[in-house]
Amino acid sequence: MLISEKDFNIRDLKYKIRSAADIDAEALSDLRLQIDGETENLDREPGEAFIDPQSFRSIIKADSESPTNIFLVAETKGRLIGFSRCAGTDLKRFRHKVEFGVGVLKEFWGYGIGKNLLQESISWADENQIKKITLHVMETNEGARRLYEKLGFEIEGVLKNDKLLSDGNFYNMVVMGRLNNGMEG
Repeated sequence: MLISEKDFNIRDLKYKIRSAADIDAEALSDLRLQIDGETENLDREPGEAFIDPQSFRSIIKADSESPTNIFLVAETKGRLIGFSRCAGTDLKRFRHKVEFGVGVLKEFWGYGIGKNLLQESISWADENQIKKITLHVMETNEGARRLYEKLGFEIEGVLKNDKLLSDGNFYNMVVMGRLNNGMEG
């Protein structure tokens, strides 16, 4: 689905959040590759599961037409600096939920971009009968976990020794979920 563009101004950084468009495909391919190399909080090593511009065009088109998917980008001065995606399914038993993922360039951390991408996704979910948003976050990523909790996410479980990082150690992943529209669990 698509959302209306929104403008933000945080500590002299002006950026907008909008739905991803076909013209973003090449920049998204480059952006995702760069973000993957800037943090180990995400699932991929740089270059793994590479998505080329044509594949991004297909994802953007499908997400724009799907009632259970939304693909957002954050942009400043014509440059993409972050993105998020909620992906759902057409399976009847799971049509009520989506999984959220986000990435923001490290130089733009601290400007509320990830938070605003998530808040826009939550608003979209609440307005479109999406009852649950789920996500996975590294147990050691305390800042992200606090943000998710502040926005209504609760811990649903811990995946023990789920991620192997470059230091050779395994790390736990926390499964979090947010129930919308008065849904009880």
